[in-house]
This record gives sequence, structure tokens and C-alpha cells, in this order.
Amino acid sequence: MDRAVLFRYLTAVRYVMPLYRPPSEGNSYIVQATIGCSWNKCVYCDMYRSKEFRVRELAETLADLREAGRRGGHVIDKLFVADGDALVLDMEHWRAILSTARECLPRLRQVSCYAMADNILEKSADQLAELRGLGLSLFYIGPESGDDATLKRIVKGASFDDHVQAARKAHDAGMQISAIALLGVGGTARSEQHAHETARLVTEMDPEYFAALTTSVVPETPLARMEQKGFFELPGVERMLAELRIIVDEARPRDALFRTNHASNHLPLGGRLPRDRVAICAAIDAALRGEIRLRPDSLRGL
Repeated sequence: MDRAVLFRYLTAVRYVMPLYRPPSEGNSYIVQATIGCSWNKCVYCDMYRSKEFRVRELAETLADLREAGRRGGHVIDKLFVADGDALVLDMEHWRAILSTARECLPRLRQVSCYAMADNILEKSADQLAELRGLGLSLFYIGPESGDDATLKRIVKGASFDDHVQAARKAHDAGMQISAIALLGVGGTARSEQHAHETARLVTEMDPEYFAALTTSVVPETPLARMEQKGFFELPGVERMLAELRIIVDEARPRDALFRTNHASNHLPLGGRLPRDRVAICAAIDAALRGEIRLRPDSLRGL
């Protein structure tokens, strides 16, 4: 069976839609261990608003892993554990999931999941080290901003310092981190502060991977209601590209793979920070001068 066809089949098995995963997990097998997001309060996000959060029955999750092993154990080398913040699962669930994954997927080289700062901080250092030993190796963390005023306004549930402490705790356990920022999420009122503080947060979190996405005001979200009442104004494209330039220019992770390849972005870019900082800034400057064509809105998505 073709790899793409196999994954479409496997992810359709008893999966509660909609399905979300990071762009870099496009070739991963996705197993659903939680339904929805345990926080689900971020004002800009509608990913899981159609779902009431619950932990999926462990027997169902393990059965899907075994079926994946039976049908695709010869090709599956990456596993993404969904939904929104699967790290909220207790250790009993994680031990069973990771042990079964190792047993059924012999080619497995990476297991990842979304995580919130609180998820990480609530696990002890020994628990995180145990999870790393069982195969969990990468956390996708979306602070979205380093500006505490913005974090409070978007109801992120964690501060600048919380994200730094979570990143350090994860790194101490041997985990890798992929950090995510949202261009424009500070609105026009906090655009400058959002950009500078996000660059500082990326430096302090020191992720192995860093991605920037672009804020969209999704109908029926709290952010849309804030916009309608005049409490939020989304910056224009040029201003959001200026935010991106500040972040790239000022962030100093030791060595992070950088991407803006998400479908929400106007300008797809890639490289390593800080090594390719000058070249990436030059590309942004060229786009701002109109020398590089931006992705049209008709081709952008969430």
C-alpha cells in the first residue's frame, strides 16, 4: 500500500475530526490519545472548539497503534500523538502508548506531541526523563508571543517566564522543542512590543526548531468578537512582515531550524538561526520593497 494512502486510512480509523498537526508531521502516523484541547481558551484559536475535551479510552488508542503496526510497521518511522495538548495525559497512559509504539513500530525514530507550558511544568523532572527514555522526543510549544501583556490578552494561560522554565525543564530531560510564534497576535496596539519580546523569548527558550505563523481572525472566535467591538485590530501585511524581521534579526537561539512554511504565511522562508539571519532579513526586506511576490490570500489557509 502506498505510504500516503496507508496514512489516510490509518488516521481515519475511529478518528474524531477535525485533525490538526504541525506541517513537519506531514509524513508521520497520527494517533489520537486525547480528544480536543484541555485548555481551549486561547482567543484566536478555533481548532478544537467543536470538541469537548476528553481523554480517549486507552484501549482504543492502543488498538489503533497495533493496527498501524500490522499494516504499516515496515514504513512508519515518526509518530505524532494528538490532539491539542496530549502531554496532559497521566504517566500510565504515556507508558502504555510509548511502550506499545516501540513494540509495534520497529522503525520508529521520533515521537512528538503538542504541549503547553503548564503541561511540562506539571510533570516532574523524573517523569519527563522517563518519557524521554520511552521514546517521546519532541514537544511543539506555541507561546505565540513573548509579550506578557499580549499573552494575557489572548488568554494563553502562561507567561514569558513560564515558557522559559518549561523549555529549560524539557531540555534538561533531553527533549527537543519546536516553538511557534504568531505574527500579528499582539494587534496594532502591541505589534512592536510583541515582536521584540518574542525575539527575546525565542532566545531564552533556545528551541531546536522555530516557526512563525500568521494570525487570522476566525469567525465566531473570541478574537473575532474583540475585533467587532474595536478591542483588537489585526496589523496589515507589511506590519506583520516587519514583526517577522524584528524577530529574525533579534532572536539568538544557539542553532534553530527556522521555517515560515505554514499555509497561513504570506512569505514562505527557511534557514537556520542565527546562521542565516542576514540572508533571511534580506529576503524580508526584498518582500517589503515588492521585489518578492507574496502568497495571495486565496492560497493561504489555517
